[in-house]
Amino acid sequence: MSTFGLLDVTPAIDTMQAVQPVPYWRSSTRRLVLQALLAAFTFFSTTVIGMRYMYNFRLGLPPLVTDADIFPYKWIFQNLNHFADGLPFSLTLLGILLCHEFGHFIACQRHRVKATLPYMLPAPTLSGTAGAVIRLRSRIKSRKALLHIGASGPICGFIFALPCLVYGLWLSIPIAPGSAGELDHFRVNSPLIIILLRNAVHFFKPDTPGLLQMVPHPILVASWVGVFITSLNLLPAGQLDGGHVVYSVSPKLHKACTNLTILLAIVAGAGLWIGWMLWAVLLMLPGMKHPTVKATEEDLESPRMGLVCVCGVMFLLTMMLQPFNGTSLIELFHKLHY
Repeated sequence: MSTFGLLDVTPAIDTMQAVQPVPYWRSSTRRLVLQALLAAFTFFSTTVIGMRYMYNFRLGLPPLVTDADIFPYKWIFQNLNHFADGLPFSLTLLGILLCHEFGHFIACQRHRVKATLPYMLPAPTLSGTAGAVIRLRSRIKSRKALLHIGASGPICGFIFALPCLVYGLWLSIPIAPGSAGELDHFRVNSPLIIILLRNAVHFFKPDTPGLLQMVPHPILVASWVGVFITSLNLLPAGQLDGGHVVYSVSPKLHKACTNLTILLAIVAGAGLWIGWMLWAVLLMLPGMKHPTVKATEEDLESPRMGLVCVCGVMFLLTMMLQPFNGTSLIELFHKLHY
């Protein structure tokens, strides 16, 4: 895999660093217009990518078969009359992203933290988007609030993704004989949650193919992207959602987890997936340093480990150390020279 893999798996970081409040009358209209435009562009970019995935699916082919599937834009603009074919992919993916961000937003309202509506981010990636973000307009005043705000996004997105995964698995079909293409060496791996759900679907639908013999329906492809984004946001480091969760337990533990995550990401980038190198760089940026949130009496009195454990289980169910085969730094270096 070339650099397109890096582009596809850089979902927007949930940066919840507080910023100085801006007068409502000066900023609200401009912000809403920008959010609406970004949402429209993201809807378009994800839908046209979904068109190509649906085209391949109807031919009994995996989402990525040839180089034309990686950069399908010429084909897309020649086939815009099939725009509706991309809706199963785009609506599923955007649904997961919006549930994630509105989980944060609603938790902010509950804890009286001012926050913007989500900014959707279109991008020329294999999913058509770089994710979504919200911005906080006031500081988080307690670690209990930090935990609720940080955990609510992944939990809401994960809950929405579960039925989408099941439905996508139900609609998926066996791969067509002799369908190997230019990218036959390129395979997408599955997290534990998809393996478990595939086995459950197979119990009720015995002709469900194995994951390696399956042509995933675009709904399943979008759900895979959604749970992968969830897992990345749950990394226990920096200002990612997982970082907020760990910080709510212990700032010292957060610092240790951040440093360990960066080290492991560098090692994993060399041997498993080069995208981890990018995440290591992102986590080392000054803007990823977690702002101080002091403990309050309420924090000391309220148990938080139940919610922390829920986030930990979600992380284990969704995490993939090697989402794409053949994409480590060592393997790419070998391909370039041989």
